[in-house]
Amino acid sequence: MSMKTLSTAVSLAVTTVAGLSTSASAFAADGALEEIVVTARKREESMQNVGLAVSALSKTEIERAFARDITDLASVSPNLIIDDTAQGPGGVAAIFIRGIGVADVEKNFDPAVGVVVDGIFIGANAGSLLRSIDLASIEVLRGPQGTLFGRNTIGGLINVTTTQPTGELGAKVRVGAENYDTWYADGIFNFGIGEDFAAKISLAKRDQQEGYYDNVTLNRDAGRNDYQSYGINLLWEPTNDLAFEYTYKKEETEQDTPPLLNTAQQRHAFCSGFGYCSPSLDKPITGDRREIAQVGYRPAGKLADRNNPFVVLNPDQLARVPMEATFDTDAHTFEVRWDINANMRLDYLYGSWESEETILSNWDGTPELLYGTDRPADYEQDSHELRLTYDARGNLTFVAGAYLWNSEYSIDLNSYIGFNPDFPGQFLDLYQFSSQETDSSALFFEADYKLTDALSVTLGGRYTKDEKESRQYGLVNTISGEFNDHPDEEWSEFTPRVGLTYNFSDDVMLFATYSNGFRSGGFNGRVANLVEAREAYDPETVDNYEFGIKSEWMDNRLRVNANIFYLEYDDKQEELQLPDNNDTGQKTVVTNAASATLQGIELDIQAFIGDGLSLRANLGYLDSEYDDFQYTDLDGGIVDLSGLDFRRAPDLTGTLDATYEWDMAGGTAWVRGAYHYIGEHFVNVTNVPELENDAQNLIDASVNYAINGFTFSLFGRNLTDEDGYIHGYDVAGLWSYAATRPPRTYGFEVIYDFGN
Repeated sequence: MSMKTLSTAVSLAVTTVAGLSTSASAFAADGALEEIVVTARKREESMQNVGLAVSALSKTEIERAFARDITDLASVSPNLIIDDTAQGPGGVAAIFIRGIGVADVEKNFDPAVGVVVDGIFIGANAGSLLRSIDLASIEVLRGPQGTLFGRNTIGGLINVTTTQPTGELGAKVRVGAENYDTWYADGIFNFGIGEDFAAKISLAKRDQQEGYYDNVTLNRDAGRNDYQSYGINLLWEPTNDLAFEYTYKKEETEQDTPPLLNTAQQRHAFCSGFGYCSPSLDKPITGDRREIAQVGYRPAGKLADRNNPFVVLNPDQLARVPMEATFDTDAHTFEVRWDINANMRLDYLYGSWESEETILSNWDGTPELLYGTDRPADYEQDSHELRLTYDARGNLTFVAGAYLWNSEYSIDLNSYIGFNPDFPGQFLDLYQFSSQETDSSALFFEADYKLTDALSVTLGGRYTKDEKESRQYGLVNTISGEFNDHPDEEWSEFTPRVGLTYNFSDDVMLFATYSNGFRSGGFNGRVANLVEAREAYDPETVDNYEFGIKSEWMDNRLRVNANIFYLEYDDKQEELQLPDNNDTGQKTVVTNAASATLQGIELDIQAFIGDGLSLRANLGYLDSEYDDFQYTDLDGGIVDLSGLDFRRAPDLTGTLDATYEWDMAGGTAWVRGAYHYIGEHFVNVTNVPELENDAQNLIDASVNYAINGFTFSLFGRNLTDEDGYIHGYDVAGLWSYAATRPPRTYGFEVIYDFGN
């Protein structure tokens, strides 16, 4: 990364801080910034007292962002990219912090950035984008969180908290309409029974009846989505020291298969052999990033299955059908909170999360059937956590506990192939069943000790043991005769954390930390031969070194937090799409192919300017570089990719968010504008030129008025109509495909809130 880029980042940071400091002193009013309480260390603390790089949004800030899901909240933190990869139903998250993340639909691959909802870790990328009316806060923890949150948080963590039942009669109801023939309505309803029992009911419906894309083959729109959810949250507090809480939530989604664009170039077989070529590097074969050519096909008769995994089809045995998908989830959470005495608290947390999905996809993005899949899948997880917290308001505080986890995933995959030269004019239906079961257990602790009134030391660690068992049935195993062979593998790791904090004053704190994280090994879920089915890839690890400052100025009207970091990434797991001599012509290989170094600077600012004007800003600079990235190709040769850029790792990200509020006609009015900058970056591993994003400038805005419990809002998202790619994949010399950011959307919303 050039010194010019670093100089620009530092100059922007200094100019922003200086400008906000001057404004704050010139326009100081009676108000001050609200204290932000975070649970980043599994206990409630002021964000300014936590020796970690943390960004957070309050309940009010979340509501004012008009977010459909957490992709619309990515601007909360520097060096954070959140995309929906459009590879599966329900939203398949690609969450990258400081260039570390995973962008794969298969649930065999653990996420590298954790999403935790009310203490429950969501172990799959699908379904982790989250939609909810009752979010209380969102925290983004940057860097490995291997002590308190454990495995598979090597990039960081998004910690989401929903509101608890109030015990008082109250409700909040929201209705709205947007362009693309979209309407939504949701609400939460609180009530109590006696003095000890509180309940909250939540309902939501969002129906997008016109898609963001035009299908030029079918002459209709594509991308429609119908979502609904309902849930109940019960809280019983029989004594002042004991509480029981249970939450259930059901989500149901029916949608078009997420649209994909064919971006094939001259080097691809689908271009040279079938004529599907992009007119330029920055356009798909249709010539427009919001025009697709996909058509769905499925065998009209019986599908290939375990007993007959290889079926040759003639054209008259295929039927053109709608490309549709479903995604349903069930979530249960049960928590016990017991204040043993004034100094000690015991928490038990159980979580269950299940998803069931169906999807018919056309991955080649053409009017023909060159490569499509039918892939129903099921996923379920259960976790138990027992945690003891000690805080006697003395020199020592700590959190210690034990954790158990089990997850199971299975998929029935039928691949439909229409480009195999050995079967001209015919199609192949190839069956493969994959499943994986994971058992994980851990012991963890983290303790703070005050060496002096100003200086504190933090020591923590987590010992984790993982075991995974894989099952692969179908074409590969039929040929090899290995139906009953279920390979399994076991890994264990200790992930420490050491930190120091020094308080120069009540308003200025310095911190330094070292932390380590690991992402578990596993088995490839998309296999082309027996070796891939049996051989596991190993865990990857990250060592993080960080130094930062947290500060408040101008009587708490200006908050400036900044940090620098240095990361060493070892045994990096890479998903590579490679040519192969099988019926699909390609294979996906997961290998520990790389080591890397990442370093950067991050800045978070909040300011209350006065006269109703408040600002939030952040800036992230990232220098990511492979030290070594090599793999063995089909012919046994060594391919060196060490000069590539990290995907989804722009050198600069930044946000400026301003709100101006004033009294009007007996109520309160405000306007909000937000600018989010994402630097140029690639969205695929191998940096193919057609899947590179130019810098993007995203602008959101709203005009609002609140009176007597009602809030009326006009809002717009992506007002500049940026059409950058949110995902891309280069498929082994055959073709490449991409998905595009949602276009400009705008709407009108009304909220009625009483007693809530």
